[in-house]
Amino acid sequence: MTQKKTAGAKSKPGKAPLKKSADGVVLLSGGNPQIAKAYGDAPVQQYIAAMPGWKSDVGRRLDRLIVKAVPAVEKAVKWNSPFYGTEQGVWFLGLHCMTKYVKVAFFRGAHFNPQPPGPSKQKDVRYLDIYENDEIDEALFMDWVKQAAALPGERM
Repeated sequence: MTQKKTAGAKSKPGKAPLKKSADGVVLLSGGNPQIAKAYGDAPVQQYIAAMPGWKSDVGRRLDRLIVKAVPAVEKAVKWNSPFYGTEQGVWFLGLHCMTKYVKVAFFRGAHFNPQPPGPSKQKDVRYLDIYENDEIDEALFMDWVKQAAALPGERM
């Protein structure tokens, strides 16, 4: 007889219990908030609020800049990461909390001029890793967001 696997916030026996944010949201590996898949601004704001420490401020700032660059942006949380796109299901950017930084994935970033600094194993993807106390060049970030929104998005 096989045991049925169950999804949830419980840690495996012998492992440290999963941490929770101030809002009671379970923080996964690297402090990434576990948020149920959903479309719209509310789940993205829930994710941002649950980002640990300084990362939440970075999330709020990036969200504000993305909305300023693309006012009609669509939002969703999928795979415990916020996604931004020009239409539901077609995304140009995603965020993810890592242990020491916030990773911004531009799904067509290799086509930007200039490109975001982080390479990827996927030929079209470029990353921007934001560490605590990093300065964010808001003009450059918004330029990348506008370039991303003008290119075909990634269907996910």
